[in-house]
Amino acid sequence: MRARRRSFEEVGMQLAPMIDMTFLLLIFFMVTTKITKEQRKMDIKLPIASAAKTAEDLSNRELINIDERGDYFGGTGMTQTKMTPKEVEAYLKKRLQEHPPLRVYVRADAKTEAAKIRELMRMCAKAGAIEVIFGTTKK
Repeated sequence: MRARRRSFEEVGMQLAPMIDMTFLLLIFFMVTTKITKEQRKMDIKLPIASAAKTAEDLSNRELINIDERGDYFGGTGMTQTKMTPKEVEAYLKKRLQEHPPLRVYVRADAKTEAAKIRELMRMCAKAGAIEVIFGTTKK
């Protein structure tokens, strides 16, 4: 009895599925980046800080903008809507229940009164935020 020699075919690599996945990831990141930039498009002049540091991870944070008049802007989606303090607090509490933990990114104009920022900090604490960071520009 002779043992038959098996012929082995060379295993090829399928490129089409990898190219498809690459394009899907590219589209996903392009869309999510656009949403984030649109939320930050408000005309807010951030305060200058000599020790300003850029946050490493701004994902999974609720963005709250405060303009120079002290009006709050927040919400999901591409456009931020003007909110009253009660609406901001209710929104943050709802956000915590739906997607814990609650992290907040505050962008306050350099001319915003400190009382408005303190009020927002109290709202964040009441809602259960574990971390609040502020947007600044480096000198």
